[in-house]
Amino acid sequence: MTARAEPPASPARQLAGFIAKFDPVMQKRIKACRAQLRKQMPAAVEMVYDNYNFFVIGYGPNERASDAIVSLVADRNGTSLCFIYGATMADPKKLMHGGGNQVRFIKLSSAATLAAPDVAALIRAAIKHGDVPLPKGKKGYLVIKSVSAKQRPRRGGSIT
Repeated sequence: MTARAEPPASPARQLAGFIAKFDPVMQKRIKACRAQLRKQMPAAVEMVYDNYNFFVIGYGPNERASDAIVSLVADRNGTSLCFIYGATMADPKKLMHGGGNQVRFIKLSSAATLAAPDVAALIRAAIKHGDVPLPKGKKGYLVIKSVSAKQRPRRGGSIT
């Protein structure tokens, strides 16, 4: 008799496992930020990457990482919202940080930061700035894109 492999966990169950690696305070923040982003972009595909350095949920119109609009990024020290093409976006309130050629980010002390009028306006601008529009009238879904076997610790940092 041969042993049967268990079927892979659903994307939702895998996501729950990735988030469970964090301290309880960070788990709560990641879940709340994800809920807020889903509220602001209900048609977006959520692309999950549980990588060596960071846990990332990218939001875009499809499963192509190159079409992503923003990403929720977490490590043991905190969370950020990355604007994939932030370097080419207007930022009249100077909320975004970073000096690279492409990405800019905003540190998230809570999910409420995402709902703040100036940040919500940047998210709307990023959606309009994208090369591929979010689908109209569709509900987004979750896809696990990458899981690294080796990862930095997700617990024990100074949460900011």
